[in-house]
Amino acid sequence: MVRSMMTKIPLLLTLMVCTGCSEFALLASGASVAASQNAYAKAYSGVDVLTIMRTEKDIKTHIYHTIKDKTDGLR
Repeated sequence: MVRSMMTKIPLLLTLMVCTGCSEFALLASGASVAASQNAYAKAYSGVDVLTIMRTEKDIKTHIYHTIKDKTDGLR
């Protein structure tokens, strides 16, 4: 019971602080953190949430645009 509350409190505080973020992005990233049991997946999801909050793009979108820009420069 206590462990469950200790994992929910930071999530609720983050949701309250980040009212300017897209609700869908927060729900999607929060659901992936809750669904995964792997430590690497949880770390990636946490970094992805921070990236979405700061730049409004996820990590995959950043990688896609970086690769696209490099391949467009080769043509």
